Amino acid sequence: MSRDAILTAVRRGLRRGPLPEDQAAMLRGRMATHPRQLIPARSRLPHPEQVNLFVRNVEKEFGSVTRVPDLDAVPAAVADYLAAQNLPGAFVMAPHPELQAVPWATRPLLEFRTGRASASDAVSVQHGFAAIAETGTLMLPSAPERPTTLNLLADTEIVLLRASRVVGAYEEAWDLLRAERGTMPRNVMLVTGPSRSADIEQTLELGAHGPRRLHVVLVEN
Repeated sequence: MSRDAILTAVRRGLRRGPLPEDQAAMLRGRMATHPRQLIPARSRLPHPEQVNLFVRNVEKEFGSVTRVPDLDAVPAAVADYLAAQNLPGAFVMAPHPELQAVPWATRPLLEFRTGRASASDAVSVQHGFAAIAETGTLMLPSAPERPTTLNLLADTEIVLLRASRVVGAYEEAWDLLRAERGTMPRNVMLVTGPSRSADIEQTLELGAHGPRRLHVVLVEN
């Protein structure tokens, strides 16, 4: 079904025709200007403090963070994390240029393939577009170099993130996405900690709808 057919069906269900011109103009103006909401005082900090706030909030939401000085230190950080979790050194990795630039050969026991995740993958390594300090949230827009399946199918997700990509508030992350992408991607996932639910008897269960572990490898500037 085409987009026009879907919208026509919605209008028919609402018993409403095309919008009056004044309402249409208001909507066009809102979409063009992207009005900003209030930015909490807790996120209006110097950037180093925003990064520290992000780390604290990730850990508060049952995630974990390893801070490394550069890309050369990433293979050791990943290998050490997998060993600490008693996980095999095999993973599926996003085909992002920055991940491909990591010197994985320095840890020859690590094995990986590049591409989308499948249900049999235990560990995925994703590339983080940006992060929001006020809640410890990762912004992961879909793209050929950043497959969405890596965020959902593996039991353990590792995200490589540059510290320079940490912003204070959600509005700043959306501004960054609009500035660099121009148009909105098909999907934007906002991930705060591992997947969890307390729907059954209000007992917290990790990994309810996705990864039960979320680990961020934070590369300093």
